[in-house]
Amino acid sequence: MTRQFDDILLGSIELFCSTAELGSFTAAATAAGVTPAAVSRAISRLEARLDVRLFVRTTRTLHLTEAGREYYEQCRAALAQLVEAERMVTGRQSAPSGLLRISLPTPYGHYRVLPLLPEFTRRYPDVRIEFHLSNRNVDFGDEGFDLAIRGRTPPDSTMISRQLEDAELVVVASPDYLERAGTPDSLEALRAHNCIQFALPSNGRNIPWLFRDGGADIELPTNGLYGCAGDILGAVTLARAGGGVFQTYRFIVEDDLRAGRLVELLPRYGGRSRPFCLLYPHARHVALRVRAFVDFLVEQLRG
Repeated sequence: MTRQFDDILLGSIELFCSTAELGSFTAAATAAGVTPAAVSRAISRLEARLDVRLFVRTTRTLHLTEAGREYYEQCRAALAQLVEAERMVTGRQSAPSGLLRISLPTPYGHYRVLPLLPEFTRRYPDVRIEFHLSNRNVDFGDEGFDLAIRGRTPPDSTMISRQLEDAELVVVASPDYLERAGTPDSLEALRAHNCIQFALPSNGRNIPWLFRDGGADIELPTNGLYGCAGDILGAVTLARAGGGVFQTYRFIVEDDLRAGRLVELLPRYGGRSRPFCLLYPHARHVALRVRAFVDFLVEQLRG
C-alpha cells in the first residue's frame, strides 16, 4: 500500500483541527506545546498541498473558509475514529471521553435534555459536548453528528432508534384570551376559536391536533389567524400573550399552567401524545461516550 500521509502531514492535520476548534494559532500552539510559528507553518503546508485557503486571517480574528470548514469536519471525524480504534485495540476505552456532537429539536432540547447535561458531565468529566438546536433532520455523515433526538422515528434502516418518552399533548390558552373569546367545551367549539397553527419542518404542512374521545383517537384540523414554522416555542409565546388556542407538549407549559399564565382546555379529550426518539448510526463499534449518553438519557427520561 502506497503511503499517502507521513508523520509531518498527520501532525499538521492535528494542528489544523486544534486551531479550528480553539480559534487561534497561539491557543493551538499552547495546547500542543509548540510555537505559534510551527502552527502557522503546518497550516501553510496543508494549504499548499490542497491548493485552497483554510482560514481567513485578520489582525484580530481567524475564521475558517467554506473549504476549511468542510475539511475540518472530515478531518475531525477521521482523527476521532483513529483515537477510538487505538482505544479499542489497546483496551484503554475504560472511561467515556472526547467530543460528543448532538442535534436536538428546540423544545425538547430546552426543556428536557439541556437541564440534564450538567449531571452527565459530572459523571463523565472527560466528555465535551457540542449541541445544535434545530428542528431539521441532520445528515450524520456530512455534518459529523454522533446523536440526534427527533419527534417521530424516521424510516431509515441505517439508524438505531431508542424511544425516550411519549410526550403528552395539552390544549392551552391564556386567561385574557378566554375572557375575550370564551372557553371551548367541545371539539366542535374549537371551530369558532383562533387556533394557532404549527407547520411540520419536514414538509411545511400544518400539524393536526390529536384528541381521544370515548376511546377513539381523533386527528382534528384546526384554523386560525396565526401560522408558526420552525420553532414551536414561538407559538407557545403567542398563546401566552393572548393570541389564541394552541396544542403543545405538557412539558413546555407545565410551569405556565401552575402559575396561571395559561389554562388547560378540553381535558376530557386529552390523553394523546407524540414520541421522542434518540437516533444514532449503526456501527460495528459504538464510541463509549455515545453509549454512555444513550444509557444516561434513557435512564433519566424513561425513569
